[in-house]
Parts: sequence; structure tokens; C-alpha cells
Amino acid sequence: MLSFRYIKQLGALLMLAAGALSAGSAWAQDEAADVFVKRMSTEVLDVIKADKSMRGGDIAKVVALVDTRIMPHVDFQRMTASAVGPGWRQATPEQQKRLQDEFKILLVRTYSGALSQISDQVIAIKPLRAAPEDKEVVVRTEVRGSGEPIQLDYRLEKTPGQGTGWRIFNINVMGVWLVETYKSQFAQEINAKGVDGLIESLAVRNKSNAKKP
Repeated sequence: MLSFRYIKQLGALLMLAAGALSAGSAWAQDEAADVFVKRMSTEVLDVIKADKSMRGGDIAKVVALVDTRIMPHVDFQRMTASAVGPGWRQATPEQQKRLQDEFKILLVRTYSGALSQISDQVIAIKPLRAAPEDKEVVVRTEVRGSGEPIQLDYRLEKTPGQGTGWRIFNINVMGVWLVETYKSQFAQEINAKGVDGLIESLAVRNKSNAKKP
């Protein structure tokens, strides 16, 4: 299980990658996934390093960043459905929407202090093991800074249509995939209290997190 420290780091780094997707969607169609992640992650890193309020954990600014630059370029429905597992297919459309909304809030609040950890990091891209025609790929990277290197791998899909490009649908930090981490937690909630119980649990957790500084 990931520690809270690594979940926070994960949040910051997911922001980098997904924000990169937003900034470079016009270029993404003709770029290999690894070239895209490298170029755009570096650009977003530079932006964050120069923004004191982001590095200071400005929650309002983080929420705006997630809503406008990140979530539109992450396959968030796929992430939520995968994290919820079989319970997703059993849920009504209204329950699915509530699950997705609460899961999004959970991640946003988890990431609220993550940007303050961005300092001297750089992104090192490992060789891409994929064919040019592949629509789903894993881009393996390493985040290097003053501390120990952090393994950071992305699962991306190339979406059809003009200007859509690559989208993230899972992320791996230190050998643990984000979706699988939440999947085990959510399965316990569903088995004990059903889909509505999971929704209620997420809502309670989000309200509690919202009260924290």
C-alpha cells in the first residue's frame, strides 16, 4: 500500500503529466507517447517551479488547474470504473456520476498540498516498448531530484479524432498502480455496504478533508 507521502507525490506528478497533455494536445497527434510526455512534462515542471502560490499549496489554484487543464485530458470515467470494479456495472447512471464526482474530489483534495514538493525534479524517460501503431502504451519514467529517484509510469491511450491526442488512464508510482490501490479499498466498501455505501464513505471522507488546512 502506498504511504500518504507517496500518494501526495503521485498527485503532483500526475498533475505534471496530465497538465502536459492539456498544454500540448495540438502537437500530440504526431508525437510518440514518450516524446510527448518528456517534452510537455518538462514544460509544466518549469511553470510550477516558477509559481510560488502553487508550490505553497494554494487549494483554489490547484482545483482550477485540475478542472481546466487536467481532468479534460485524463480518461477519468475509465479510471473510476476500473477502481470501482464490478460494482460499476451494477451502479445506476446516477450512482456512476456520483462515484465519479466524489472520486474526483478525493483526488483533488489529496493533491492539494502536493505541488509544494516540486523543487529540483527532472523527468528521465526510459526506452518505449511499443509499436508506432499501438493505441495504448506504457511510458516508463523516473523522477530525479535531490532525494531518491521515483519510478513513475503512465498508461496512456491515443483517442480518435482531431486534437485529442494521448490521455492518461492509470499511473504507477514505486511499483504500485493508482487504480489498483483504490480498487482494493473500494471493493471492501462495496462488499460491506454496497455502491451507496461507497458513495457515502467517499462523501464523508471528502467533507472531512475539506475542513483540513
